[in-house]
Amino acid sequence: MNKRWTVRDNADDEVVKKLAADLNIDTVLSTLLVNRGISTFDEARYFFRPDILHLHDPFLMKDMEKAIERIDDAIAAGEKMLIFGDYDVDGTTAVATVYSFFKERYENLEYYIPDRYKEGYGISTQGIDYAADNGFTLIIALDCGIKSVDKIDYANTRGVDFIICDHHLPGAELPAAIAILDPKRNDCEYPYKELSGCGIGFKLIQAYAETHDIPFEEVARYLDLAAISISCDIVHITGENRTLAHFGLQKINTDPCMGVKTLVEIAGRTGNNLSISDVVFLLGPRINAAGRIDDAKHAVELLISCDEKLAREKGMMINTHNAERKGHDLDITGEALNMIDSDEELIGRKSTVVFNEHWHKGVIGIVASRLTEKYYRPTIVLTRSNGHVAGSARSVLGYDLYEALCECKDLLIQFGGHKYAAGLTMEPENVEAFKARFEEVVSATIAPEQLIQQIQIDAELRLSQIEPKFFRILNQFAPFGPENMSPVFISKNVYVSGNAALVGAAHIKMSVMQEGTAAFDCIAFNHGEYLPQLKPGVPFDICYSIEENVWRERRTIQLNIKGIRI
Repeated sequence: MNKRWTVRDNADDEVVKKLAADLNIDTVLSTLLVNRGISTFDEARYFFRPDILHLHDPFLMKDMEKAIERIDDAIAAGEKMLIFGDYDVDGTTAVATVYSFFKERYENLEYYIPDRYKEGYGISTQGIDYAADNGFTLIIALDCGIKSVDKIDYANTRGVDFIICDHHLPGAELPAAIAILDPKRNDCEYPYKELSGCGIGFKLIQAYAETHDIPFEEVARYLDLAAISISCDIVHITGENRTLAHFGLQKINTDPCMGVKTLVEIAGRTGNNLSISDVVFLLGPRINAAGRIDDAKHAVELLISCDEKLAREKGMMINTHNAERKGHDLDITGEALNMIDSDEELIGRKSTVVFNEHWHKGVIGIVASRLTEKYYRPTIVLTRSNGHVAGSARSVLGYDLYEALCECKDLLIQFGGHKYAAGLTMEPENVEAFKARFEEVVSATIAPEQLIQQIQIDAELRLSQIEPKFFRILNQFAPFGPENMSPVFISKNVYVSGNAALVGAAHIKMSVMQEGTAAFDCIAFNHGEYLPQLKPGVPFDICYSIEENVWRERRTIQLNIKGIRI
C-alpha cells in the first residue's frame, strides 16, 4: 500500500534554539517538545518529571460533591449499592477499581456487567430491573450512561438512583441522575477533558478518600488499572492521563495487583519493562476476550482477586477465551477479505461495508480494524444479533465516521461512538440501503488524500545524532500514545551495511548507515517487497521510530522502519 510521508511544519526556530540551549539538548529534541506545546524550561520539567501532585483536585469536576454526598448517605443508611460498568477493558477496570476500593470500606455492594449479546452496550433495562428487584437503591455507572436519558428515567420510576461516571460526549439532554461526572459536559470546568472511564472512577475514589481522610496510598493501589484503561481505550496520553499512565506503568512493572500480575505471567512476559504498547497488545486483548467470548464478569473477578489460585484459574480461562477469539478473528477476516477481493464493485468503493449473519459479534470490531488497515477507508462489519443486524465501524485519519453515520440515522435503530470508532444496530431489511447510503455519504465527504495512509514525520535526523544522551532523553518522552506518539524521524541517503534479509514471510532485517556513521540495526515489518532493491551501494530514504531491542539481556538501539523510499 502506498503511504504519504508528511513532515510536520517546522516549529518556531528561535523558540527551538532557546529551549535547546536552556535544556542542553539537541535541537531535534527541542523541536519535538515545541511541537507538543512545550516551549519553556518549566514546561519541559513538568513534562519530563511527572508528579502525583500534578493530578487535579477531583472536586473541580461538576457534580463531584453531589456524588460523594449521595454515597455517604447510602453508606450511612445501609443501602445496597451496585457498581455497573461496560464489558470492555475500560469498563471492567473501572468496575474493578471502584468496587475494590469501596468493598474494603462497605460490605453492602455488588458489581454488574451487562451481557454483550443479550443487553448490548451501556445501561440496560435488564440491569436496572436486576437492581430494583434485588433491593439496590444506588447504581454507580462507569464508562457509560451519559446518553441513557430514557434508561435513567425508567430507573427513577423504580426507585433506583444513579451516579454516572462517563467520558463520552453528552447528547443534547443530560440524564436525570443524582450526579453526572463527565468532563466533556459543557458546564464542567474540570481542567482535563480526556480521562478514560476508569480515570473518572479513579477521580471518584480520590474525592471520597480526600473527604474521609483516607491516605492517597490507598487510592494509588489502583493506578495499574487506570494505566491499563488509558492504554487500551486509546485516550490522549497528555496532561493528567500522562501522569496516571506514568505511575500506573511503574506499578504494573513493580507491584501490580494479583490479577494483573497473573495476566502478565500467563501472557509469557518476563522482566519489568512493560510499555503502553505491551499493555495494549498483551493485556488488553485478554481482558476484552472475556466479554467477547463468554462473560466480562470473569475479567472483573480476575482484576479484583486477592487469591493467587483463583486469579490463576480466571487468568487461564481468559487466556483460553483469547485464543478462541484469535481463531474467530482470523477466520472472519479471511472471509471478509475474500468477499471484497472477489467483488469488483466493492474493490472500487471509498467505503467498506460487509455483512455475514453468521459472524461472531464479539470480534467484528477487530475485523473492522484489520480491513481498515488493508484497504484504508471507512469500514463497517455487520452480523446478526438478537433479531437485528449489529455493526462495528472504524475510520481513517481525519475522517469523522460519527458524522457520516448521522447522515444514515433514519436507517438505524441506534448508533454511538466517536470520530474514529462506532457501533450501530439496524433492521435486517435496511442493510442494502445502508450500504448504498454510507458509500454515498463517504464518497461526497472524504478527501482523496484521506484514502492514502499517512506517515507523519516529526523531524529529519542524521544517524550520527542517535547517540546515548539523545536516546536517553527520547525515552523520557514516554509513555507514548495518542497526542504523544513515539516520534518518527526521516533519514535520507542511507545504505545497507552488509546484507538485508527476509524474516518470516514479509519482514526485513538489516543494518543501515549514512556516509561516515556507524551502522544501526533495523526491523521493517511488512516491507518484504522492497528486499530486491536493497543492495549495497544503493541509496534510499527511511522513516522510523527509535527503540531499544533486548535480546538475551543485551540491549541495543534499533530502528523500527515505518517506510522505505528508494
